[in-house]
Amino acid sequence: MDNVHYYNTTVKWTEGRKGELLEPTMPTIEVATPPEFPKGVPNTWSPEHLYVASANICLMTTFLAIAENSKLNFKSFECDGVGKLEKVDGRFMISEIVLKPKVIVTEEKDIERAERIIEKAENHCLISNSMKTEIKLEMEVSL
Repeated sequence: MDNVHYYNTTVKWTEGRKGELLEPTMPTIEVATPPEFPKGVPNTWSPEHLYVASANICLMTTFLAIAENSKLNFKSFECDGVGKLEKVDGRFMISEIVLKPKVIVTEEKDIERAERIIEKAENHCLISNSMKTEIKLEMEVSL
């Protein structure tokens, strides 16, 4: 695998505070200003949602790769992500993202190992490593 990759996207305004997120090989995503801001649009993906989702997706994909390489048997992976948007030094930012992965393993002996793999995944997640946002884990591993 090369050490440099490029990911291209296009954003196209459609109306009001809405637009489309485009990439030639993927489905279009409708995006907008979130409803908490003036003229924001409810029920539409916002930059804030996608920012939190990026950290959440990266944790999952990194966990899946490490779990596969570690031969960890698990039944399911699910993760809730909550981003905290606040004013810091007079500017809005997402200051914290809490990721709450829930993993169900097939054997009790794998609980601690799964916890270590989740922590390792967060440590190696390239999206989290690219953010200045604090990432917190609240994991739950069970049978």
